[in-house]
Amino acid sequence: MKLGLEVFLDRYVSHYEKKRAGLVTNFTGVNSKLVPIIDLFASHPDIQLTALYGPEHGIRGDAKEGEEVTSSIDPYTGLPVYSLYGKSKKPSREMLEDVDVIFFDLQDLGSRYYTFIYTMAYVMEACREFGKHFVVLDRPNPISGVQREGNLVKEEFRSFVGLHPIPNRHGLTIGEMALYYKNERGIDCELTVIPMEGWERSHYFDETGLLFVPPSPNTTGLDMAVLYTGTCLVEGTNLSEGRGTTKPFEYVGAPFIEGTKLARRLNEKKLQGVIARPVSFRPTYQKYKDTVCSGVQLHVTDRRKIHPLRTGLVLLETIAELYPNDFEFLTKGGRRSFFNLLMGTDELQSYILNQQSDFFLDQCQDERLGFEKKVEPYLLYQ
Repeated sequence: MKLGLEVFLDRYVSHYEKKRAGLVTNFTGVNSKLVPIIDLFASHPDIQLTALYGPEHGIRGDAKEGEEVTSSIDPYTGLPVYSLYGKSKKPSREMLEDVDVIFFDLQDLGSRYYTFIYTMAYVMEACREFGKHFVVLDRPNPISGVQREGNLVKEEFRSFVGLHPIPNRHGLTIGEMALYYKNERGIDCELTVIPMEGWERSHYFDETGLLFVPPSPNTTGLDMAVLYTGTCLVEGTNLSEGRGTTKPFEYVGAPFIEGTKLARRLNEKKLQGVIARPVSFRPTYQKYKDTVCSGVQLHVTDRRKIHPLRTGLVLLETIAELYPNDFEFLTKGGRRSFFNLLMGTDELQSYILNQQSDFFLDQCQDERLGFEKKVEPYLLYQ
């Protein structure tokens, strides 16, 4: 298969040879031989690369989650690097002064909490406002483009982990998401999407023949990416999501949990496509730093059967059931607590505490089906 980047360089680069080009990317912006797009653009005789723009974690991927990134000068190209995860998440007029066209080449993870798709939305808004052409070089959805799961974000809970009303697992590529933004969310910039060749919606990343470059420090592989739609919600609780271990978002635990008991109870619920194994771990940073936690590792046994959001919700309600006096949702922010922002609603907490997450998921069906109908015209792949 060919990435959008490779299709662009093969067929379309001549269309932009007199344009000053800006590039939104990071270390995932590579071709099939792992050559960075920054190098490919900077050395190309027909591309006038004038500015770089970095999302969360920075353009070289050396910033932790949520860490503010400052603008700088790229030591390799000498170009200005404008941070889109610092004082502003939307490019200003000054940031776009020296560009005519903005290229976007980032590897998304397939879950709505992942901020790269909202960086794209803000860049599209700036392109509309300041008359710049926006070009998306498409990449695979690493957890396939078939399954969708979850609710849509309510207006009062919009944030940078849920800026637009899309499901928890959205099933789109970044190019398809850009088309959705333009046509359904009113971000009507001049948009071109360069599709991939040879990608099918059913393909997981390891079925593409491409080498996987983890798009953030805690993205450790495909199993983590599959589980993330559900286990990211752990961040909004007093449980460790395994940050500071070798298996973030696969390990979940806390000092008050007995891992063997939790694994046994969770496996009794016979969740499809996943098995829980008791583990102990000691996070090196974040929650419970340097403290022994007990809990479970979730092992994906069949990624085409697993429902990761349901898995995460059942895990949380099982822990709430076993440890009612210890388990807590983090309350900072009140109604707009981090858990509620991740879920795009404040309704789910009570369902989890009352062992009714399946009822919540049933209520989401109409929202998800409505989203699927809306995005159908913008699907680029079979």
